Amino acid sequence: MTCRLEEADDRSGDYRHLGMTAARKRATSTGTGRPGPAKGPGHKSGAEADRVVASNRRARHDYEIIETTECGIVLQGSEVKSLRAGRIALQDAYARIIDGEMWLFGVHVPPYAQANGFGAHEPDRRRKLLMHRRQIDEWMGRSQQQSLTMVPLSIYFRDGRAKVELALARGRRQYDKRHAIATRDASREAAREARSAARGGSYR
Repeated sequence: MTCRLEEADDRSGDYRHLGMTAARKRATSTGTGRPGPAKGPGHKSGAEADRVVASNRRARHDYEIIETTECGIVLQGSEVKSLRAGRIALQDAYARIIDGEMWLFGVHVPPYAQANGFGAHEPDRRRKLLMHRRQIDEWMGRSQQQSLTMVPLSIYFRDGRAKVELALARGRRQYDKRHAIATRDASREAAREARSAARGGSYR
């Protein structure tokens, strides 16, 4: 008995008689397989879409943090590009309420290298923060009654959008600052001793 192996007709795409393995190989070679989802040039990974751009360490040293909130920030296109490059200074920044709106002052965003003329931004301009009116009114009342101030703790990207962690805070006196430093150092020393004790116990 003579067996004859039949070739599939590539134009018809019918590979059933070749078996599943051969059919998959043939479909792949002819481009009839299902491609994976394409990632365009604007696609960003989770690590790129969600990351901290800058932290205000001075604020945590100079102020006692009472409450924090997340708010949006209105930026120009060249400012967003500068932020993605990590170019921003927060150490002298503060927020103020003007005519019922929250504004951020003292944030230095250097010009984007490739933005000139009309597309360039003013590095030290004030920038509007996006908060609910009810929360703005609440923070205004508390800041006036309790002599509190509003300072940004960090700027970061969440889901590709720039966000600001804003704090309602009370300024520390010099003694309070020294006490906070001493408490922090003591905590770090206790943590180091605990790690050393744990390592020593593991060898027994």
